[in-house]
Amino acid sequence: MKAFALKGSLFSLLILLSSFLLKKDKITLYIIGDSTAANKEAKFYPETGWGMKLQNFFNNDVLIDNRALNGRSTKSFLTENRWQPIVDQLKAGDYVFIEFGHNDEKINKPGTGTTLEEFKINLIKYVNETRSKKANPILLTPVMRRSFINGVFQDSHVGYPAVTRRVADSLNVPLIDMHKKTERLILSLGEEKAKSLFNYVDSGHVNYPKGKKDDTHFSPYGAQTMAELVVEGIKEQKLGLIKKLKTK
Repeated sequence: MKAFALKGSLFSLLILLSSFLLKKDKITLYIIGDSTAANKEAKFYPETGWGMKLQNFFNNDVLIDNRALNGRSTKSFLTENRWQPIVDQLKAGDYVFIEFGHNDEKINKPGTGTTLEEFKINLIKYVNETRSKKANPILLTPVMRRSFINGVFQDSHVGYPAVTRRVADSLNVPLIDMHKKTERLILSLGEEKAKSLFNYVDSGHVNYPKGKKDDTHFSPYGAQTMAELVVEGIKEQKLGLIKKLKTK
């Protein structure tokens, strides 16, 4: 009877150990950034962040932990203590996708806006602290807004994407240039068809009774398309995550 109980205990221990090892081997991909990537509450549907669509591209070895939030900049994400809890639980082999710029440019908004120099310093902090945990930082430039004036496409992000590129180059960090990718996409679609990417809603919608015309945040289709561009960048940069992508 004792021998049977001992075997049972050993079997249970092996199950727990196997479960622990499987969990330990799982890669967590954190997303930090702003509303363009963030998870959305049901009351904002159909507004959708591209981070909400990324899990669908990966097998069960990768867990997407989307910490991006509306209105955040490299500065406010730090001062609100959104970053340190991620650092505390980062493990070797994890990834941190870093996409800011939409709100850093709001220099007249205290607590949010950053100068280009502050933006650079903050990005370097995210990169170095990610690497200190033997995890993998990936920099993403901000996605473009659908901004046309008299039929001419406008870039609202001034120098922030260029700073992201320079930090990526100087620190040898993989870069997914969403700024350039989304510019090409919007221009290829044209001013009118590009609305399909964004949160344009007719009046009478339960969440938007008066309708909505939003050239910053994405429709479900737009979020899916942005996630596809992120995956395209993962492949271009030959990240180890390629091996974890689902095969069709």
